[in-house]
Amino acid sequence: MQDLHSFFRDSDIFDTEEAALFQPLTWGHTLLQQENSWEDADIILLGCGEMRGASGEAIHSRGADEAILQFLKMYNWHPAVKVAYAGGIRQGLTTDDTRAALRTVLEEFADAGKIVILIGGSHDLTMQQYEAFSRKGKLINIAVADMLIDLEEAEELNDRSFLMEMLTTQPNFVRHYSHIGFQSYFVQPRTLETLDKLRFDFFRLGKVREQMEDVEPVLRSAQMFSLDMSAIRYSDAPANTEGSPNGFTGDEACMLTRYAGMSSALTSIGIFGFQPEHDQHGMTAKLIAQMIWYFIDGYAVRKMEAPLDEREEFIEFHVSFTSNDAIFLKSKRTNRWWMQLPDNSFIPCSYNDYLLASSNEIPERWLREQERLL
Repeated sequence: MQDLHSFFRDSDIFDTEEAALFQPLTWGHTLLQQENSWEDADIILLGCGEMRGASGEAIHSRGADEAILQFLKMYNWHPAVKVAYAGGIRQGLTTDDTRAALRTVLEEFADAGKIVILIGGSHDLTMQQYEAFSRKGKLINIAVADMLIDLEEAEELNDRSFLMEMLTTQPNFVRHYSHIGFQSYFVQPRTLETLDKLRFDFFRLGKVREQMEDVEPVLRSAQMFSLDMSAIRYSDAPANTEGSPNGFTGDEACMLTRYAGMSSALTSIGIFGFQPEHDQHGMTAKLIAQMIWYFIDGYAVRKMEAPLDEREEFIEFHVSFTSNDAIFLKSKRTNRWWMQLPDNSFIPCSYNDYLLASSNEIPERWLREQERLL
């Protein structure tokens, strides 16, 4: 791994008075003991406070430091998982300078096989997450949680238009896109029509909250997950001055990041839109810290899972529905489910998909996957 230190601004996160009070067995104590080694880490925490994608006059955010300091105070229940804090990306003279630095760092960590938790910064930095894959020619599944669907057309890339560039730029390396938790009254109906024509999936907030476990297979299939803090309701994340009274609760946001951590495919997660100057009593910083904690908790489950070809580690269920014969697999280790397609491949699914198939109904997840193969 090349020396990346020049890309990072000086950080005093370990020099604060609070850092001196890290209790034994906390993550902060663990990171101090490990001397913050990137090379040995499984997961790397990374900050990028570039906010000019939301407003040209926005100041550089120190939100990552605020959130990670709260995380470091939390107890480490998974000492076998090695975590390092890389620091915050320096602000460039222009937004593109900062984006280029972030892209370089993300590519380097990806090449080294590291999982990165990126704390932003405006939501357009999702593009740099994506480019860490696309510049290597990797075809990926992407999941985004946001109350909006940022498909606006604009002359310059910003936090309301980055999806348009990500989904339409050629050559394109988005195999599949899933949008989680949009709020209908903020989204043009034609936007949903466009996503549907592209065979992409989108999940309304109310539907997701009815069955949170149904989005676990979505994140299990994704290589990259981007979450805008506006997806979380204002009362649970009071720094969201542009947010909504509706949204995911704090514990539901932690469920999403835990599902992401459990995904053996996922190597990049970004949490964007945190503006610490608007935070009340540090509540939003604490929530992000808990989301990071739960991602690591999910990662510990990921390491437990057996490969699908080790069939003795799974319970097989043979089901016939609407003239289709399929096998459902349930992991003995984690209780997660997989569903067989007509080409004999398996995709992640939920228990509810199995129940539908057992009732002679076609699971929508199965049908959508078939549509994409046509």
